[in-house]
Amino acid sequence: MDDLLQTSLIGINRFLTSKIQMIRIFRHYISAVYFFLVVIEICIFFASIYLGYWFRFPQHPEWPETLLLPATVLSITFLVCATSMGLYQRTTDYKSAGVHLRILAGFLIGAVVMSLFFYTFPTYFVGRGAFGYALLVALFGVIIIRLIFYRAVDQENLKRRVLIVGSGTNAAKVLALENSPLCQNFQVVAGIRMAGETSVLPENRIIDLNIPLNEYAIEHDLDEIVVAPDDRRQSLAVDEILDCKMNGFEIVDLLTFFEREAGMIKVDSLQPSWLVFSDGFRIGGMQTILKRLFDIVASLTLLALIWPIMLITALAILIECRFKSPIFYKQVRVGLNWQLFEVIKFRSMQTDAEKNGAVQMQEGQDDRITRVGMFIRTCRIDELPQLINVLKGEMSFVGPRPERPEFVETYAESIPFYSERHRVKPGITGWAQLCYPYGAGLEDAIQKLQYDLYYVKNYSLFLDLMILVQTIEVVLWGKGAR
Repeated sequence: MDDLLQTSLIGINRFLTSKIQMIRIFRHYISAVYFFLVVIEICIFFASIYLGYWFRFPQHPEWPETLLLPATVLSITFLVCATSMGLYQRTTDYKSAGVHLRILAGFLIGAVVMSLFFYTFPTYFVGRGAFGYALLVALFGVIIIRLIFYRAVDQENLKRRVLIVGSGTNAAKVLALENSPLCQNFQVVAGIRMAGETSVLPENRIIDLNIPLNEYAIEHDLDEIVVAPDDRRQSLAVDEILDCKMNGFEIVDLLTFFEREAGMIKVDSLQPSWLVFSDGFRIGGMQTILKRLFDIVASLTLLALIWPIMLITALAILIECRFKSPIFYKQVRVGLNWQLFEVIKFRSMQTDAEKNGAVQMQEGQDDRITRVGMFIRTCRIDELPQLINVLKGEMSFVGPRPERPEFVETYAESIPFYSERHRVKPGITGWAQLCYPYGAGLEDAIQKLQYDLYYVKNYSLFLDLMILVQTIEVVLWGKGAR
């Protein structure tokens, strides 16, 4: 039995460590390994309703047709809950106790949502006993499949073996990304020393290639070659790189590599020609209509759910200021195509926060923030009135963070391609807010721009939905709260 289990684990590991490490859905890269895990768990969620009904009513040999809709709703609900808990992220430490708490929390939220579904549509209620069995089947099924998955997957073997063409500054960026805790999907085998290029990589990570590149790739079991010389005018072995391409090795440039692995577009390596000839940046037509419909539906739905929270927040602000100051705070921001609008938020600072008339950045612990303001900022409640901006069409639910015109003018003069972030409407939440912590200053603006450009380039309704689901995780677990 142990030999059979070991053989099965080896087979699963070989399947998962194949060269298809990343897949692309609507121009957004997703780890194929975790996509495989998602598919398996969706099947478990779907089957749990049928198995729960069978455990509860074993005397009935046939399942009723009414189980199809509950099974589908349960699958979608539990998938969203698991994603919101960060259970499909490569950076999650699966050896910690926190992952078990996230699984249980996700199932608890899913059970509440399903209870509301059955209460709203009693025709599809499967019965308390059958539903209880279904939850147990789903929970134990997920735990078992994850135990097998974690044992079968060798994290080192899952990483793609990457060779860098170059050993200078650009190659060092790839090496730094390899050591980042957010990007653990590849390992750098070495960087090739280029003639006329100043080497920056450590000497033990540099090779002087004395055999054809294709032979080296085969001998060292490479999966991918990143072309990242500091100066492309230097002699590149184009014929050898083409030979590797024709023999099935993945060839990518530095910008494409960072776009896929880090979800950003490196501004310091960006050339206008790459923007012109790369795919993406398709904004308009039906996409614009669908995004607007999505914004309206999502905003109205959220308002219907959280209006009590907004009412309590308004009362708390009034009580703290003894009914002497306004509830809301309005501030001019830059929107689509540089159009100005007033963003609406719950007031979280003192009314004289900028009494001298000068624009001030928030830095660290800001004594201008009120006690209620600190709480609503941490929980992101202060952002909720922006739903009004969304309904008015000034903002979108998902998009780059709206900035003040004073900062935008400064950044546009100092940061290349900064204006491109205004090709879409600003959003309440966004890719940059998820991937980069709150920060003020030029360097932070550059880092956030790299994520904003990724969003503008790869926008799709799928990406918006993914950002919304991950935002739930940010709110629940306090990540990135300023």
